[in-house]
Amino acid sequence: MTKKWDEYVKNHPFGNIFQTTAMYGVYKNTKKYSPIKLCSVNEATGEIDGVLLGVTMREMTGILGKGILGEFSTRSIISGGPLVSDNSIDTLSKMIFEHDKMVQKKSLYTEIWNLHEMKSLLDNVKEYNYEDHLNFLINLEVSEEDLWRQIHKSKRKTINRAIKAGVVIEEINHRKMIPTFYDLLKETYKRVKVPLSDITLFESAFDQLVPKNMAKFFLAKYDDTYIGCRAVLTYNNWIHDWYAGALDTALSLYPNDCLVWHVLKWGTEHNYKMFDFGGAGKPDVEYGPREFKRRFGGNLVNYGRYSHIHSPIKIKITDIGFQLYQKYSL
Repeated sequence: MTKKWDEYVKNHPFGNIFQTTAMYGVYKNTKKYSPIKLCSVNEATGEIDGVLLGVTMREMTGILGKGILGEFSTRSIISGGPLVSDNSIDTLSKMIFEHDKMVQKKSLYTEIWNLHEMKSLLDNVKEYNYEDHLNFLINLEVSEEDLWRQIHKSKRKTINRAIKAGVVIEEINHRKMIPTFYDLLKETYKRVKVPLSDITLFESAFDQLVPKNMAKFFLAKYDDTYIGCRAVLTYNNWIHDWYAGALDTALSLYPNDCLVWHVLKWGTEHNYKMFDFGGAGKPDVEYGPREFKRRFGGNLVNYGRYSHIHSPIKIKITDIGFQLYQKYSL
C-alpha cells in the first residue's frame, strides 16, 4: 500500500510532500507528534481514490507544557491535503470525518493548510470554516539573471553586502550538524516567542528525507561562526520553505537574505519549477515576515486555510496558557 500511496500522491494534480509516506515516517519519529494516515479505496476497482495525512502535535514545552496546559496545546494539521480523485466531495467528507473522530478528544482544533486553490471543494466540508491566508510563490523556470532582477533593489543590496563581507552558505551533509542547525532555530523562536518542535523532527527529516533528495539543510557561516540556517523540502519540482533561523547578533550580516537567494539560485540550477515561501500570514493582521518575503518578487496568492474547533472551552484556556508562555518562556 505504501508504494501505491506514493504513486497516487505523485500523480495527483495537487500532490505534495506533506501527503507522502516519507513525511509520515518523519512525523512518526518526532517527539510529541502523532501522525494520522487515512486512505480511501474504490470498492469497484480496488484503486486508491483519496488519501489524507495529518499530524497532531503538542509544541508547548517547559513548565507550561506539562499537565493540563500541555494537553490543551495539542493541535492537528493537515498540510497540502486531503487529496481526492475527481474532486469527490463524498470521499473528501468521509476521510475528514474519520480524521476528526480520531483527533477530537486530544486536539483543540484541526487546520487544513492549502497549497493550491481548494475553495470549491473544501467549502462543502461541514463544520470547517475558511480564513484568508497569504503566501508567496516564486517561479523558478527563469534564468538566474531574471530571478535576480525580480528581487527588490534593497534586498539585492543586502545580499551583495553580505557576500562581500564574507558570508558563505554550506549544505549540511552530516547528521552531527543538526544540533548546530537547531540551536540557530531556538534563538529565533525564542526571540519571537513561538514554541519550536523538538529536535527529533529535524533529525528524522535529515535521516529519512535527505537520502531521497526530499530535503535540504543549509547553514550561513561568517568567519568560524554559523550565523543562520534554513531547511527546505523538495518534491515534484517544488521547493517548500520549511524552517529558518539566525543569530540575533548577526542579523546585520543578513544571513536570511543570503540563504533565500542561495535556495532560489539552487532551485533554478536544478530545474525546479516553483518555490513556496511557506506562508505570509492573514491579510488583515500585521506579520513581519510578509514584507521580507515580498521583496523577493514572488506572486502573492491567497489559498486560505480551513479550521474546525473541537473544543471551544479548551481554546479559551489555551489562549491564556499561550499568553503565559510568551511572557515567561526563557
